[in-house]
Amino acid sequence: MPARTDRLVRAAVSAYCALPRPSRRETQQLEDLVLPLFDSVGAESRRYVAAVLSELPNPPATLVRRLSEQPVDVAAPLLIRSPALTDIDLLAIISRHGLPHARAIARRKDLNPAIANLIRVLDRPALPKEAPTQPPAPADENVHHEEQSPAMAPPELPQTPADRPARTRAEAVRDRLRAMMLPAGDPAPRSAVPAEERTQRSSAYGRLRATALTGNPAFFQTALADALGIGFRQAKAIATASTYADLAMALRALDIDTEGALLIVLAVYPSLFAHAESVRLFVERYELCHREKARDRLRGWRAETLADAMADAPTIKSGANANRQGSAGRLRAS
Repeated sequence: MPARTDRLVRAAVSAYCALPRPSRRETQQLEDLVLPLFDSVGAESRRYVAAVLSELPNPPATLVRRLSEQPVDVAAPLLIRSPALTDIDLLAIISRHGLPHARAIARRKDLNPAIANLIRVLDRPALPKEAPTQPPAPADENVHHEEQSPAMAPPELPQTPADRPARTRAEAVRDRLRAMMLPAGDPAPRSAVPAEERTQRSSAYGRLRATALTGNPAFFQTALADALGIGFRQAKAIATASTYADLAMALRALDIDTEGALLIVLAVYPSLFAHAESVRLFVERYELCHREKARDRLRGWRAETLADAMADAPTIKSGANANRQGSAGRLRAS
């Protein structure tokens, strides 16, 4: 059975890589097939998948992130080359896996200078503590200092950041990085989010929940358009689609937690949650959805809103010109 699973995964990935321009649906189909089988796939097949996906300009991001969490002998091609890994992804990988993964990431072209500096700090070897150099003292003074009690020894001067051992600085950097990072899919810690942004998120969620529970679609669609900064047409399309996929993506872009998103989607799509399995499936999909992917989708909706506004402008102008021409014609006729 494991050999059959390996062959299936290799064949699916090879077929995907052969596509000239994989669609979003084809990417989702590949991830839906491979991710449930991931734990059953052998290390050699994982190395193969990582190697072939590292050559793609737009690989399936969720699968790439899953492979990047593997030991460095599997993940190295993706860590070195894959464009699907953002700076946030790279920092999270370094915080979880340390130097082996960091050294592979350091080989990326056009690596963010801040990440490159961080890796240099982490990779710097510990410096041995050097004894303070003092000029030789006369023989009688040496005897005096040897007999001097520890309590009478002169106090040590505080060390400056440049004087601290490299290992201490590296540990401090790692501690700060780990404090900033959580496992993939978890929301940012409250302390890492500005208070103003937390207030805005809470306000958006409160309004979306309240309008969804009213049962009035127009109220909810208006609240959704305001929260996302998009047009009403786009918000209506999101909230009235045949599935909740777009609405879940919109809620993920707003960084609403899983329980809050489930409540809103249940209120808008009650017929799609007839049994507990549908709830489990929603939770699994929502937590696998990466926030950056959701924000990319949000940028697309905002671009559509802008395109609608630009398309409306010539219509208004043409109508005004037609009115002026009609008025001129009536005056000439009179």
